[in-house]
Amino acid sequence: MKLFFFILLVLLAFLNLFAGSADIPFQEVLKVIFFNCDNEVFSVIILENRLPQLVTAVLSGAALSVSGLIMQTVFNNPLAGPSVLGISSASSLGAAVVTFLFSSIFLDFNTTFSIVLGSLLGAALVLVLLIFLSGIIKNNLTLLIVGLMISYLSGSIITVLNFFGTEQSVKNFTVWNMGSFAGVLTEDLPVFSLIVILGLSASFFVVKPLNLLLLGENYAQNLGLNLSRGKTVLLLIAGALTSIVTAYCGPVAFIGLATPHIARLILKTSNHARILPLSIFLGACIALICNLLCVLPGDKGILPLNAVTPIFGVPVIIYILLTKNRIKL
Repeated sequence: MKLFFFILLVLLAFLNLFAGSADIPFQEVLKVIFFNCDNEVFSVIILENRLPQLVTAVLSGAALSVSGLIMQTVFNNPLAGPSVLGISSASSLGAAVVTFLFSSIFLDFNTTFSIVLGSLLGAALVLVLLIFLSGIIKNNLTLLIVGLMISYLSGSIITVLNFFGTEQSVKNFTVWNMGSFAGVLTEDLPVFSLIVILGLSASFFVVKPLNLLLLGENYAQNLGLNLSRGKTVLLLIAGALTSIVTAYCGPVAFIGLATPHIARLILKTSNHARILPLSIFLGACIALICNLLCVLPGDKGILPLNAVTPIFGVPVIIYILLTKNRIKL
C-alpha cells in the first residue's frame, strides 16, 4: 500500500509539471527537469512557477491533513478540522486588517509579504489565546465553542472591513481568500518548507499522546499523560501547520477535514502510528489533484482552489454521516 501511494504521488507530481495555461511539450518538460533546456521561457515557467506550486501543494496538503487529524483526536469530534479553533479565521482577519487598514503603508512595498505577515500575526495571537484558555477551560466542547465564536467574530469584522475597503484592497483580499497553492514564491519556499517539515516531524513525536486520548481523557491521565501540557503541544503543532498554510495559500477548505477520515476508511484502524503517515500521503495527493483541476481550464484562467476542494471533502463527510449512526474516531 505504501508503494502504491508513493507511485501515485510521483505520478501526480509529474502531471502537475505538465499541466498549465502554457502548452509545453512533454519532452521539453523532461529536459527542464533532468537535463538542460535551451528554452529559457519553458525553464522559467516550470522551475519558478509549476515546481514551487507543486512543492507547496504537497506540503500544504500534508500539513492540513495532520492538523485535521490532531484536531479530531484532541476534541474527540469527527467534524473538527484545521479551522475549528478559529485559527484560519483569525489568519484571514490578520490579512484583512493589513489589506484594508494599512494598504497605503504595506501593500506598495510587497503585497504578498504584507498579507502573509498579517495572516501569521492574526493566527499567532489567537493561538496564544487558545493555549492560555486551554489551561483554564477543561471541557473540550467549551473550548470548541470558543473557537467557533472567534470564527464568527473574525468573519463579522472582515465583512465590515470589506464594506469600507477600496476596490483594489477588496480585490487583493478576495483573491487571497479564494485559496491558491501559487502563493508561495520561489524565494519564500525554503522558509515555508522548513516550517511545515518541522511541524510534520513534530507530529510523529505525539503519536503516543494521540493514541492515549482515544481512550478518553481520564484513562489517558491515569496512564501518565499530562493533559494540560499534552494539549498545549498538540494545539501548537496543529495551529502552526494551519497558520503557515493559511498565510501563504489562503483558508483552504475540506482537505484537513476529509483526509483523516479517508485514511481511517482505508486502514480500518484508529492507531495514529498508521493513520498519520497515510494522512500525510493522502493529503499531498489530494492537494495535487485539486491543484491539477484548478489549472485544467488552460488559457481560460485558473480556478480558485476552494472551488475544487469541496469535490473531495463533501462526499466523504456525507458518506461518513450516512453510513454511521455514531461517528467514531
